[in-house]
Order: sequence, then C-alpha cells, then structure tokens
Amino acid sequence: MSMDVSRLQVSLEEGERWRRTLSITIPSEIVQAERRSAIRKLSGQVQLPGFRAGKVPASVIEKRFGAAINQELLDRVIGDAYRGVLDERELRPISEGQVSDVDYKADEDLTFQVSFDVSPDLELSRTGGFEVTRPSAKVGDEEVARVLEQLREEKGTWVPVEGGNPQEGDKVSVRIQRLQEEGDEPRPYEFTLGRDEAIPDVEEAIRSLEAGGEGDFTVVFPDDFPNEDRRGESDELRIFLDTRKELEKPELDDAFASDVGDFESLDELRERIREDLAKEAEQEAERAVRGQLLDQLLAANPFQVPVSMIDQYIRNMAGEETELSPEQLEQAREQVGPRAEAQVKRFLVIEELARTRDLQATPDDLDDRIEEMAERAGTEPGDLYARLQKAGRLEQLEREITERKVFDFLKSESTINEAD
Repeated sequence: MSMDVSRLQVSLEEGERWRRTLSITIPSEIVQAERRSAIRKLSGQVQLPGFRAGKVPASVIEKRFGAAINQELLDRVIGDAYRGVLDERELRPISEGQVSDVDYKADEDLTFQVSFDVSPDLELSRTGGFEVTRPSAKVGDEEVARVLEQLREEKGTWVPVEGGNPQEGDKVSVRIQRLQEEGDEPRPYEFTLGRDEAIPDVEEAIRSLEAGGEGDFTVVFPDDFPNEDRRGESDELRIFLDTRKELEKPELDDAFASDVGDFESLDELRERIREDLAKEAEQEAERAVRGQLLDQLLAANPFQVPVSMIDQYIRNMAGEETELSPEQLEQAREQVGPRAEAQVKRFLVIEELARTRDLQATPDDLDDRIEEMAERAGTEPGDLYARLQKAGRLEQLEREITERKVFDFLKSESTINEAD
C-alpha cells in the first residue's frame, strides 16, 4: 500500500552537481502499524507444531520470526517512503537509490537517507546559427554495377576446375597439417581466396599449388591475428589442395533480372537498384546532417553528465540478460566510455529541446505516422497499431517522431550546405 507522505519528515540536500540526498523520518506509529500488519499476515500463513493453522499467537510469531520480520519491514517501508517522496516532490532519479544511515529501534521513529543522481540541468543558450554540409546522395552507374555484380555472385554456381593455380575469388578445399606437432592430423578448411579468410602466407601458399597437389611452407602469423599470443610467430605447415572451384556467374540479361525478382527486364532491375541506393544515400546524408548538428550543438553548450548515466548506457548496450561485474563495467568504461558519454549527451539535448520547444510527439503525430506506415504496407492503421502495441514498439515510434521534430527545428535554425 502507498504511504501517507504528508506524515513523514523529509529534507532534501543538493550535493555536488547532480547528487541529491533525501533524509526521511517515518513516525513510530506508522512503522509499528506496518509491523503488526506483517505479523498478523504471517500468523495466518505459517503452520507450527501445537497450533492450529492460522491460529499461531503473535508472541510466538515475534519470537520465531522477529529478525526476518524486521528486515522485510525495513525493506518495504523504506521503499514505500522513498517512492512516495519521489512522486510527491516530482524527483526523477537517473540512478538507483543508495540507502544509508538506517536507524531503527522498537517504538521509535525510523530514520534513513537515500542518495541518488538526477539528470543534469541543461541550459541550451545556443540552438541555432550552425552551418553543416549535407553529403551528396547522387548514385553513379558504378554503384549500380557493383550491386549487379553482387547479385551475379549470389546467383552464381561453383564449378570444379582442373589444373592451374587458384586465383582470387576461387573457392578452395584444403587440409592443413602442423609439422611442428608430432602426430598432428591434417585438418580440413574451405576458403574463398582474396577475402581475408586465411592469413596472407597461407593464401600465398595455396595459390602456388594445383588441385591434388601438396607442399611444405613456413608461414608467419600477422600482427593483427585474433590470437594475440601467436602474432609474429612462425609455423611449419603441410598444405594439401584437394579441390579448386570457380564461380560461374550468370549473364546480365532480362532472364537474370527475372530470376532475381519480379522484373520484366534488366533495365527495370537497374532502375530499382538505383532507387534503393538513392534512398539509402538520402538516409545516410540525413544521418550525417544530424550528426553534425548535434556535434555543433554540444560544442556550443558544453556540460557534464553523471557517471551513473554512462554506466547505465553501457549496461543497456550489454543487454538485460547480461549482469556486468564491477570489473567488467570498469573495463567497458575504458573501451567505450567516451562513445557512451557522447550518446548520453546526445540523448539529453534531444530530450531538453523536445521539452523546452514543445516538440514531443503528440497522439495526432503518432496517428499520422501509423497511417503513413499502414498505407505503404497495404494494411489497416488499426491493425498496424495493434501489432505495434503488442510488440512494445509504440514508445520507440514516438521517440523517432520526437527526434525528427527536434532535428527539423535545428535545421530550420541553421544553414545546410549541399556538397558538390
């Protein structure tokens, strides 16, 4: 049950920057009433020898379970009081509250403190007058040709080749035996040459063989080899080239276009590829503009953020199912701390602009967005809304709408130059 906050004695101390400490006193009568309620509830649940079920006297409950009752009582009333004070004072912690200085004695008031971080107060003194450059979103013929070549490779067929040395792009089946390890058996591998699937010295050795051939080679592991212990080491290998295959790619014609998808001609396929690439380029250009605007906005309005916010962002990156130890969290801070801090700052300035400029997504904004999505998908808006709600994606969609409105505002206040 919720606690009557008006009966509590509460003081709020503002510490350094964003640190806050609540000192709370809960009157004895509230604590004792909660304790009696806990004892009554427990007496109706436990079964003890010599007593009928649900009829265990309170004095017996007190004697047998007093310590456990007190601990559960403290956890519950402290939590209820803390949450109630946060709501009453409209405080929004960004870190888990740290309870300290708990003082509880029978028939006396309960006192304790809770310390937590709050979101930093932002003063965005400058939100416009920036100058950014939008990258070109033009799509060239060579980009279309590259996608067509990728599609040809996907539709290609691997055919065995007799004789000759393997070339870049060939698929080879090999067996590799370590000669420095006595009794080591050859192990099978399959590589596509030229794709960094094998270390350079092994690729070079394979290229010197013909299908059915073998050879002994000295190879050196490169400085970027995944196993750090082996970097720079040499090894003696016997390599057997069992098979070599070349990729036989289909001709670029109308039949190929029909095989790729519902296209009547190669020209129609080319046009679809160009449209898709243009859409991707526009999205990439918009991301670049947004990134530049945020960078300049943060540079014009510097501020710091609590370590607790950075840590929470890192935990979110790790995933809910991953519990980071203090050592792992410290290591993650060293690896991704600056990037995490930058992302937290970006989130905060977007939220601040949305709040102060009244740019949050409205119900009408959400309805319009869902209607637009439903029209593209060929479905009913109501059905799409239900699916998004069931998948828990409405909040994400609202966030995207808010971000778009914020960046539309920033762009309207800045100069956007088009790259040549």
